[in-house]
Amino acid sequence: MKTKAAVLHDIHRPFEIEELDLDGPREGEVLVRFVAAGLCHSDLHMIDNDLPVRFPIVGGHEGAGIIEDVGPGVTKVKPGDPVVCSFIPSCGHCRYCSTGRQNLCDLGANIAVGCLADGGFRFHRDGVDYGGICMLGTFSERATVSEYSVVKVDASLPLETAVLVGCGVPTGWGTANYAGGVRAGDTVVIYGVGGIGINAVQGAVHAGAVNVVVVDPVAFKRETALKFGATHAFADAAQAQEKLVELTRGQLADQALVTVGTVDEDVVTAAVNAVGKGGVVVITGLAHPEKLTVHVSGMAMTTFEKTIKGALFGSANPQYDINRLLGLYQAGQLKLDELITRRYSLEQVNEGYQDLRDGKNIRGVILYDRD
Repeated sequence: MKTKAAVLHDIHRPFEIEELDLDGPREGEVLVRFVAAGLCHSDLHMIDNDLPVRFPIVGGHEGAGIIEDVGPGVTKVKPGDPVVCSFIPSCGHCRYCSTGRQNLCDLGANIAVGCLADGGFRFHRDGVDYGGICMLGTFSERATVSEYSVVKVDASLPLETAVLVGCGVPTGWGTANYAGGVRAGDTVVIYGVGGIGINAVQGAVHAGAVNVVVVDPVAFKRETALKFGATHAFADAAQAQEKLVELTRGQLADQALVTVGTVDEDVVTAAVNAVGKGGVVVITGLAHPEKLTVHVSGMAMTTFEKTIKGALFGSANPQYDINRLLGLYQAGQLKLDELITRRYSLEQVNEGYQDLRDGKNIRGVILYDRD
């Protein structure tokens, strides 16, 4: 079959809209017709060469849609089921899935290559294989993906909103609640309140943090964070540090969550300095894998028992937490609709990412023709 998709051919180049050939589902695979796709900063990392991938590749790793077909052996979904895609597949039986770390599933080894578990590709054009980022490629009208990459959701949910729980929402929420371990009464500082950081705010508020301090240079994002429950917002780390000393009588933060678009040494250093004794620094943002971004005093780490840790997907479980978060949304305890700043067509994908670079969006969403 044919599908229209937004494709990257190299670093520092915009997305190009192309018509591709798409193979149908094989053993353990499903065909998804997408209703919506989220514009996440991680796709910009491919353009900026902070996330090395195999080109050409179909962008997009937040997606929600309808199952159109299933391959042999698929039992978890059937044609007609509404699903949200997880950018981390979870097989349920590898070492990591079977020990409660589904976000580290071995199937995730192919997310930068874009092939499926058998090493093959499902997107093609003129004899060339095209990958799908995170084994998905949601910037396509349709995609053939692993059944382990989809989660069936309540049919009453609006998929153009539910799409956000495929990456940004659970990553931010989990950064606070799972990786950070925020508890009632804690003081939390969050660096960067875009699509992930704003949900770290929601997670920290839901966990009962008494102080939720955010740092972002963009006024619009600071204002939005305050609407989502942040207690204080600052344009730079120095101002936030001064306030943390005041709020905690010198004890400093319990958690510092690094959710900036691109991590550098300065923000990591600021985060380590912001936490007090026994404090936890969680690094969720990305930078080029060869760039060393953590340079801190080992003495301070030892004598104050500080912890620095990374978090992928917020250390959440996609098969459980996607529906858990949607349940909180349905109960009015999680904001999703308010996260969407603007909606775009597939042809406007580059405009959407420029808006993201310019600090205009918390989250942009691509909507597909559903006729």
